[in-house]
Amino acid sequence: MKRRVRICVALITVNLAFIWGNSLLPGEISGMLSDWLASLLGGGQPPAGGTGLLRKLAHFSEFACLGFLLARLAHLKGERGHHLISLALLGGLLTACIDESIQLLTPDRGPSLVDVWIDTCGVATGVAALFVIHYMKNMISGGNNQ
Repeated sequence: MKRRVRICVALITVNLAFIWGNSLLPGEISGMLSDWLASLLGGGQPPAGGTGLLRKLAHFSEFACLGFLLARLAHLKGERGHHLISLALLGGLLTACIDESIQLLTPDRGPSLVDVWIDTCGVATGVAALFVIHYMKNMISGGNNQ
């Protein structure tokens, strides 16, 4: 059990480093990375409407991973039900607020309340994914898994 907790904490740390590391990038570099990824995903063609949607999907995805990991850690620590959900959502919301605060201090970047909402929805989706996985495991094993 301790090993699983350590692995989960390590994955959360990597996830946070990724989230906050991207927020520390100046706007010009962040934009170049988004353009590069968009052209890579688009077969070499940059998207006609820009990279705004890609950026929002990235926010949602990285925070969905965080929500899943925070819920998993809470579960490993013995939390259940609304305590587990509350801890994961609060941790994700706090992370989103710190993330946007970092962007306030980063050149050519700025905070966005919309991003906080997108991030929080991502966290909620990650928490829900953990519940679905546990439900499915319990259905398959006849209710003997935690």
